Amino acid sequence: MASLDEGWADPARLYKEGRRARLLLDAAREAAAEAVGCRPDELVFTPSGTAAVHTGIAGALAGRRRTGHHLIVSAVEHSSVLHAAEVHRDGGGTVTEVAVDRSGAVRPSELAGALRPDTALACLQSANHEVGTLQPVAEAAEACRAAGVPLLVDAAQSLGWGPVEGGWSLLAASAHKWGGPSGVGLLAVRKGVRFAPQGPRDERESGRVPGFENLPAIVAAAASLRAVRAEAAQEAARLRELTDRIRARVPELVPDVEVVGDPERRLPGVVTFSCLYVDGETVLHELDRAGFSVSSGSSCTSSTLTPSHVLRAMGVLSEGNVRVSLPPGTEEQDVERFLDVLPEVVAGVREKLGAPVSRTETVTGERDEALVVDALGRRCPIPVIELAKVIGDVPVGGLVRVLADDEAARLDIPAWCEMRGQEYVGEQPAGRGAAYVVRRLS
Repeated sequence: MASLDEGWADPARLYKEGRRARLLLDAAREAAAEAVGCRPDELVFTPSGTAAVHTGIAGALAGRRRTGHHLIVSAVEHSSVLHAAEVHRDGGGTVTEVAVDRSGAVRPSELAGALRPDTALACLQSANHEVGTLQPVAEAAEACRAAGVPLLVDAAQSLGWGPVEGGWSLLAASAHKWGGPSGVGLLAVRKGVRFAPQGPRDERESGRVPGFENLPAIVAAAASLRAVRAEAAQEAARLRELTDRIRARVPELVPDVEVVGDPERRLPGVVTFSCLYVDGETVLHELDRAGFSVSSGSSCTSSTLTPSHVLRAMGVLSEGNVRVSLPPGTEEQDVERFLDVLPEVVAGVREKLGAPVSRTETVTGERDEALVVDALGRRCPIPVIELAKVIGDVPVGGLVRVLADDEAARLDIPAWCEMRGQEYVGEQPAGRGAAYVVRRLS
């Protein structure tokens, strides 16, 4: 509030009001740098976390253009990183996407294996924004250091909980992720990292971010980061207990649910699960009506009609995906009410969609030809629902051939097979869409 009264002047000017504004800006930079774990002169403020990522990637690639034009990213990076990678590829550079395991974590050995003599930069998030899985940043940084390659870490999700460990070279974050104001990001570039700012430059923010700084928002960002850090350890333990409760009880309360993300190495306040036979958009609307604001990575909540790139890279179920984020201060009774409401919401959506009721009878015998399910023109989760309806009519060892042109079916049908103990034979070409072949095992 003081910065609104005293920080209105241009901190680049030498008159009294400008000097006062400069003092406020310098104090905010020192506080933010202490939280990040870098020197104040290594940190600049940007208009957003996305701007920090784009500025960091572009500047690092340009600074190391004599080394080469190869960029490494993980398959589950935030869209801001992947969009920057697309621009780099379109400009003639090469990009390697490192795969993740089923929990959403990068294997350090695979990232190390992707390093090449012409690698200019590697990028790895500190924690995943959709499933909460923590990434092995320290191990990745060590591999990059040994290869002489800088590592940029997107720390937007984790910085409010503590500094990022390991010898990273560049770090980006966004204030609104730790409860600060929107419209403020930060970018740290270690001394010794080759960095060439792109675009027009001026005298502000070490020449890396042009334009008049939003001083009140910057001061608020630094103050809020310091405040949340002071309570981070205690609040993290409390929220982790609540998310553990959700992870354990949702599969008990709701049939046919897959909880995704690493059960141990994860953010304290994020839990994600996917429900068979429901569409994410309807579940989100019903939960919103009950007073719960959640997110989803399901394709049926996306304008692109494709499932979340994170869930796709993990190879887990995307239909009926629900992402619950517990902000600091979340009360236990809110979690209990969510657990009371969720089963009824999912059951209601399944009933409306005509989802199958679990059956235990076994059909035996032989059948040479596959049973064909025509789900063309129908969006998720209908192809999986139709498959589930007929699998009990097929003899053990028999095949079901699902025709579908919804992109989500490519991920959800194999995920359904793994959840239900059936064999996913593979995908076959079809006149329209694709044919997904499933063999009944039990």
